[in-house]
Amino acid sequence: MKIQKSKTQHRGVALITAMLIAALATMVAANLSWDNALDVRRTMVLMNRDQAVQVALGAESWVITILQQDLQDSDTDHLAELWATDLPGLPIEGGEVFGRVEDLQGRFNINNLIDDQGKIDTGSLDQFRRLLNSLGLDPRFAGIAADWIDTDVEPSFPDGAEDSIYTGMLPSYRAPNQPLSSVSELAAIEGMDRATFLLLEPHIAALPGRTGINVNTATPAVLQSLDENITISDVESLLSEREAGGFSDLEATFGTLVTPEVLNDLLIDDTLYFRLKVVVRIDTVRVTMNSVLQRGGRGSVAPILRSLGTT
Repeated sequence: MKIQKSKTQHRGVALITAMLIAALATMVAANLSWDNALDVRRTMVLMNRDQAVQVALGAESWVITILQQDLQDSDTDHLAELWATDLPGLPIEGGEVFGRVEDLQGRFNINNLIDDQGKIDTGSLDQFRRLLNSLGLDPRFAGIAADWIDTDVEPSFPDGAEDSIYTGMLPSYRAPNQPLSSVSELAAIEGMDRATFLLLEPHIAALPGRTGINVNTATPAVLQSLDENITISDVESLLSEREAGGFSDLEATFGTLVTPEVLNDLLIDDTLYFRLKVVVRIDTVRVTMNSVLQRGGRGSVAPILRSLGTT
């Protein structure tokens, strides 16, 4: 009887052992299958992202061709031209691509706040204050932004902010005291919050050196900022006049609205700097590319700044 009982116990242990081995093998197989699925998914996402970037670069090349042709067709730039038309969603394999081109010289160039010697330009400072007022924002940001990029380290009166302010923050940092390459850098100036920046951003640009304002494409707020005496009614009249194809005679239109200095030194009707925003979606991957394009006098167009992100 003892021998029979011992055999039964051994068979029970063997059965349990076999069941454990089978369970472990199943777990290992499941884990290997899951890891393999994740690896495949990661590979597909990376491949789709690479493909989306290449599609975005292809869209950039297409827009460059459009801007080159535009210069051959016309000496001016306005919102009725082909480049100013939003790119509708175009189907591509597994997704779509869409985007738009904006005239960056229809905005206030933050780098105009300083002159060629890196000193604050009072005329541009006053214009930026008017722009902020027209948007319902604190005009104090004009002086703070000017101090952010001027070459000295002394706070200007009454609205300046230099290292003495920023080194006391957590984390501490310093003012760059040089021209901006992106308006996003203004998010770091003293007092700037997200809501204020989002309201201001569509009306400002950060372009190399001092640039003119293309009144054919300028935002209503930028038009109103050209002179303290320009009213909302004046802006509405200007928008109506330029709707068909831009202003035909800048002097006739703006001669009574702005000072001679602004008319002769700031107002233009053509553009050197554009921004392309192109969005590519392939499967679950979404790539956004912002590209600043510079057009030369002979029609050459080249990207001078690219960024990839989600906005």
